[in-house]
Amino acid sequence: MEGGMGGGGGGGQQELSADNVRGIVLALLSSGFIGSSFIIKKKGLRRAAVSSGISAGVGGHSYLLEPLWWVGMITMIVGEIANFVAYAFAPAVLVTPLGALSIIVSAVLAHFILNERLHALGVLGCVMCIAGSMVIVIHAPLEQEITSVKEIWHMATQPSFLLYVASVILLVSVLVFHFSPLWGQSNVLIYTAICSLMGSLSVMSVKALGTSLKLTFEGTNQLAYPETWFFMLVVAICVLTQMNYLNKVCLSALCIFSNQLFIICILMVNAIKQQLFED
Repeated sequence: MEGGMGGGGGGGQQELSADNVRGIVLALLSSGFIGSSFIIKKKGLRRAAVSSGISAGVGGHSYLLEPLWWVGMITMIVGEIANFVAYAFAPAVLVTPLGALSIIVSAVLAHFILNERLHALGVLGCVMCIAGSMVIVIHAPLEQEITSVKEIWHMATQPSFLLYVASVILLVSVLVFHFSPLWGQSNVLIYTAICSLMGSLSVMSVKALGTSLKLTFEGTNQLAYPETWFFMLVVAICVLTQMNYLNKVCLSALCIFSNQLFIICILMVNAIKQQLFED
């Protein structure tokens, strides 16, 4: 470890494996698609709200009949597929911060397409996103080689991680069943918190599922393990929940804040996971 720290350049080259490079490229492509999809979907949501008189923010679902919204959704799906594959090749702590670059794409496109002015503080925020992503990529910790989904299951069932999961489920339940009906329409932070907290669980499940499929394609079948199907179920539940509340968030500029809060949650999860590796 000390030798690696002494030769900063050599240590960086050692950490950046071929799989990590693939993960970084896929994460960057994902950011472009996802960032663009927010703008397309928002235009679709606006158009649907004008034609029906009921916005998604107050429970309307007329956007499902709006072609432009579906174009945005397809764009997002393409980005999420790239993101999904990226998690199979690189650590979540490396892939997730690169998702912050979708904020840059959204901010620039919103400035030109949605006529939402990007002020000096917004530009500063974009620069900080880029700088933060670069710092995390450069100093991302090495990931332990995983040979079976059971190894991920073992880490996921450790008390520290189970405590985090229980805390997330409790917070999301309170937000969905208590705060959302009362103040969801007036305080979009409630929707962003739901999306971000559920996203922290979905990312770790996607990492587990992606690794399982990667190992299966390499010849080590992981589909025979019930743990793989459990992670798949968690991914489905989290994605459906996020989609529902993300449509409400996309009507607000706080969609950007949702992405940032999501990244903070992911870094917390990875801190727990890294501690489990060391233990």
